[in-house]
Amino acid sequence: MIHSTIDTTTVAQAHQLIANAHNIVIFTHIAPDGDAMGSSLAMRHWINGLNAEKSVTVITPNTFPDFLAWLPGAKEIVVYEGHEAQADRLIAEADLHLCLDFNEPKRIGPAGEKLMQNACPKLLIDHHLMCDDAWLHANEQSVTISHPEASSTCELVYRVIRTKDGEAMDKSIATCIYAGLMTDTGNFSYNSNNPDLYEMIADLMRAGINKDAIYNDVFNQYSEDRVRLMGYCLYRKMRLFPKYHLALIALSEEELERFHFRPGDTEGIVNIPLQISDVYYSVFMREQPPKPGTTKPVIKVSFRSQGERPVNIFAHEVFRGGGHANASGGEFYGTLGQAVLLFEKHYPKYLKKE
Repeated sequence: MIHSTIDTTTVAQAHQLIANAHNIVIFTHIAPDGDAMGSSLAMRHWINGLNAEKSVTVITPNTFPDFLAWLPGAKEIVVYEGHEAQADRLIAEADLHLCLDFNEPKRIGPAGEKLMQNACPKLLIDHHLMCDDAWLHANEQSVTISHPEASSTCELVYRVIRTKDGEAMDKSIATCIYAGLMTDTGNFSYNSNNPDLYEMIADLMRAGINKDAIYNDVFNQYSEDRVRLMGYCLYRKMRLFPKYHLALIALSEEELERFHFRPGDTEGIVNIPLQISDVYYSVFMREQPPKPGTTKPVIKVSFRSQGERPVNIFAHEVFRGGGHANASGGEFYGTLGQAVLLFEKHYPKYLKKE
């Protein structure tokens, strides 16, 4: 069996919560990525496999990228934005909430308020830093599985559901988990140095997945507009800071609209500058409209780095985010120009000058 970082008592508690529940809602974060989608859908397939009579629904706060729409079960996802009444009913009627790939209610937008109004047990499975799970424990039965050292939430989901050697794994579950492992490690280029991870992949392949086809479905299905946007970012928008081996790309909402932006179109752009031989840090900023009830734009910030050059503390302390040492994110409320100035003020403190 793959060695588990999760103690057996916690796994047993998670299994008991699921066994006792009849109406289960699975949540994941705003702008769901491959790990969010993969972990949520894998859990849904697994629970339905245990007992087909259980009601299990995945709710995403907003739409997910087209390049993830092929995942098994994606068509049954309820998107909160635009389907609030249906989602609110499901949340209120649930007797178990599964919270995957996030550790704060604000990370799921307006659905977070509805989640807190129902004091049913909650099972959190997440791999991000700074997990303050006090909000979960309005119900003392709630369980937290939080391991920042894990490559992805999909890795933790695998460890929760894969408890016995020799059992055949459902191909749909394996496909969803592999997609999350692959995307949250940049196709195994960071946060992926644990040998157990590759034993996990071998197990998923024995379930019948086609890892090459999964890669193609995720990374080789871009629109013409997205490819042109990538070219624009590199030719027009990339700034280099040679003394710190740093690259910065910042895109305004107007620039995104020029390329007919759709969710997921900027996924992976932050990784591209790291292909330059002497660039070890890469930062990508993207402007979004103000959230409902606010007036300030939201600037989403992504950080990537190579080797022993952590960026998660920078993301946490300056941009109210966090993540892995080499792959983190955050956000800023204000103009894109203000976000860039804040970044320029602080990067010498957090990044290594070599």
